[in-house]
Amino acid sequence: MEDLRTRIARTLRREREAAALSVSELARRAGISKATVSQLESGSGNPSVETLWALGVALGVPFAVLVDQQANTPTLIRADDLAGVPAAAAAYSATLLSASPPGARRDLYLIQAEPGKPRVSDPHHPGTTEHVILISGEARLGPVGEPVTVRPGDYLSYPGDSPHIFEALVPGTSAVLISELR
Repeated sequence: MEDLRTRIARTLRREREAAALSVSELARRAGISKATVSQLESGSGNPSVETLWALGVALGVPFAVLVDQQANTPTLIRADDLAGVPAAAAAYSATLLSASPPGARRDLYLIQAEPGKPRVSDPHHPGTTEHVILISGEARLGPVGEPVTVRPGDYLSYPGDSPHIFEALVPGTSAVLISELR
């Protein structure tokens, strides 16, 4: 199975070329360095969630496009083999479990987070709703101005097209997140 860095490199180059953008122009639009884009396209970079989101927005594609397996057979992802993308400023990683197929608009992630600095997300595409089911631990999440505390088994949905937060309150916090675009 193709590793995460190789998938990101292949997909980033494909999407950049499809958009007819140079490495310099993509870097400018994403607000990141040209060297970072070059490293990611060569498979030597180690991107953060924030970097991949910025690239996705600059390319006009969802985050999931950059990290999806694109498999047409049954997919089993063992918990021990998770290849999450870490956040730059928080003990938080997102592992794409299932990207939305063409024509559908939803992505499924496993979130793993530890107490410390919260993960604050910029608004996603207009019309995005996030659905979260907490699996373990305890977290404060939702809109930046109105986060709520959730416990295992709790479900919360909130607008993903406005700033939102995920803050682990205890070690070993994990959740399933479904990002839906209407």
